[in-house]
Amino acid sequence: MSNNQQPYQPIFILPEDTKRTTGKDAQRNNIAAAKAVAQTVRTTLGPKGMDKMIVDSMGDVIVTNDGVTILREMQIEHPAAKMVVEIAKTQEEVIGDGTTTAVVLAGELLKKAEELLDQNIHPTVLTKGYRIAEGEAQRILRSIGQRVGSDKKDIFRQIALTAMTGKGAEANKEVLSDLIVQAVLRVVDEKDGVCIVHKDDIKVEKKVGEGTDKSVLIEGIVLDKERVHPMMPERVEGAKVALLDAALEIKNTEIDAKIQITDPMQLQSFLDQEEKTLLEMVRKVKQSGARVLFCQRGVDDLAQHFLAKEGILATRRVKKSDMEKLARATGGKIVSSWKELNASDLGFAGVVRQEKIAEEEMLFVEQCLNPKAVTLLVCGGTEHVAEEIKRAVVDAIGDLSTVLREGFVVAGAGAAEMEVAQGLRRFMVTLSGREQLAVEAYAEAMEVIPRTLAENAGLDPLDVLVKLRAAHDKGQKWAGINVFTGEVMDAWEAGVLEPLKIKTQALSSATEVAEMILRIDDVIMGGSAKGMPRQTPGMGMEGM
Repeated sequence: MSNNQQPYQPIFILPEDTKRTTGKDAQRNNIAAAKAVAQTVRTTLGPKGMDKMIVDSMGDVIVTNDGVTILREMQIEHPAAKMVVEIAKTQEEVIGDGTTTAVVLAGELLKKAEELLDQNIHPTVLTKGYRIAEGEAQRILRSIGQRVGSDKKDIFRQIALTAMTGKGAEANKEVLSDLIVQAVLRVVDEKDGVCIVHKDDIKVEKKVGEGTDKSVLIEGIVLDKERVHPMMPERVEGAKVALLDAALEIKNTEIDAKIQITDPMQLQSFLDQEEKTLLEMVRKVKQSGARVLFCQRGVDDLAQHFLAKEGILATRRVKKSDMEKLARATGGKIVSSWKELNASDLGFAGVVRQEKIAEEEMLFVEQCLNPKAVTLLVCGGTEHVAEEIKRAVVDAIGDLSTVLREGFVVAGAGAAEMEVAQGLRRFMVTLSGREQLAVEAYAEAMEVIPRTLAENAGLDPLDVLVKLRAAHDKGQKWAGINVFTGEVMDAWEAGVLEPLKIKTQALSSATEVAEMILRIDDVIMGGSAKGMPRQTPGMGMEGM
């Protein structure tokens, strides 16, 4: 180098405390994080899955084997791991079940991809191969899905039983599955031959201190509320119900107004006028014929007194979502002004009663005529048991509403995944080029579900996979693993059934996230705000 040349100066384009990981290091880091998330929930899969105990910073304990609950409560920080957690959240929102399946699949797709990356196969070739494989896998799934009508109660029951097997509700799954099927069929709406079920129309409330077999379906709504005045009746039969989205109190003026009173009598007449207005409000409710009032806003103390004198049971500050459920259950209309309330707006409930459940007063609005919103009251011996049973019931409700909406069912127990894996192996031969390797990796990744089911049951996964492959090669498309005996069974005959949508949704979201993570070759962690600790790509994994 000649003397007049300046030495090379590095150019900094990012702030000083930015952390950057590039190339293979970035890929390895991200894949390791995603695999760690999948590993966390993997042991919860299947009838023999184990539970996790999560203790948060406040000391609250959650015992569960519901994938999305575990991942949500763990407060994962790693950016790539967060992307995998999003799969579980999406699966939960769209269907309500199959969250563990989706996450485990994503983890396995990335694990297989890592092996191919080590063989110097480019990530874009991999992602293209994965996309081709996913398209074929979806086609295979759609071809094996069985159509089910809304009259197949026995199949719905099997789906509910399958959803609850291996969860806290398993001991009483027979009782619960019957209740769930009744609840879902009660709230289903048919429009132009298409069944529509809003999961929100089935309210799941828990009751602590009773055995799970004491769970009941209430043809109406249970509210975590009590009557506003002790003189009101505790029980009203054949109740006409008013739903009011307006306050039964004197409004303060919107603008600052001064009222100058020069004479004490003026003050008295001012107060009298207020009382008169409140009395008029209560009279209007009474004239409509209502004997029960649900108010979404406040009820003045004096109005409470007048309502009690008239023998009207009232409660206030009811949530908007609960008001909508009450409207669907009782057939009433939500009225936004007390002046407009009349007999045609009222709903009907056979009984409205107040009952104390585990130290809390609750209002039961039951025996409604043809309710389109119902409540499942699930019981559990302790808070943690009741909470976990509630989660299992919500999963089963999600499955049933999906089947009614989509109309297609497949067998579980690893049968659908094995059928897809074998189909992909046959399809792979038709491809040329390196994508063939990606499709083969995808087929192997599909087998992670039966393998995990076997591992969690204490069986030899290799033996199980060999038996399953042999059965599927003979054309037994519903051959699945019986985790209790270790033998191959016809999963459809055994009643292990799941909605097709669980599988198709899990496949598409797992593949998309795997592709996205594989395409990242540079992770730039922004500099931390002053006084805030910065999270680096390696952090957030220690606890996992």
